[in-house]
Amino acid sequence: MAIQLPVALEPLAFLLGAWRGDGEGIYPGVAPFRYTEELSFEHVGDEFLLVTESSWTPGGAPLHFERGTLRPLGDGGVDLTLAHPIGVAEVAEGTVEGTTVSLASTAIVRTATGSPVTEIARRYRREGERLSYELDMAMDGVARTFHVRATLGRA
Repeated sequence: MAIQLPVALEPLAFLLGAWRGDGEGIYPGVAPFRYTEELSFEHVGDEFLLVTESSWTPGGAPLHFERGTLRPLGDGGVDLTLAHPIGVAEVAEGTVEGTTVSLASTAIVRTATGSPVTEIARRYRREGERLSYELDMAMDGVARTFHVRATLGRA
């Protein structure tokens, strides 16, 4: 039985499903790298989407994972909460315009040994059957700059 999509989620319906593809990244002090990414947006019957991001090196070694929720706020607003396995929790707010979601962190919380991330901005854009994803990041001593991008197709 299919779960009826709440009206509040209709602006985010273009994200629904599982996506997979290849990406590339760089960061100050890090050599350029390539990776494989899976990204899913799942509706579970409430007025939010479950978000799951998983990435691996081209050789299949685990690279990074995120889990959380994307929630519509009305009038084109959205918020995102994600937990990262590097001792970081991210809270972001932004907008959905057509088939583009743009978000910027409003809070980054770190454990005592967490990665020194201080700011994250991300964009999801669907064009036809492709979903592109870009992320900028700041860390202690490094201003916000490009970090990763991927182009994904339906998994």
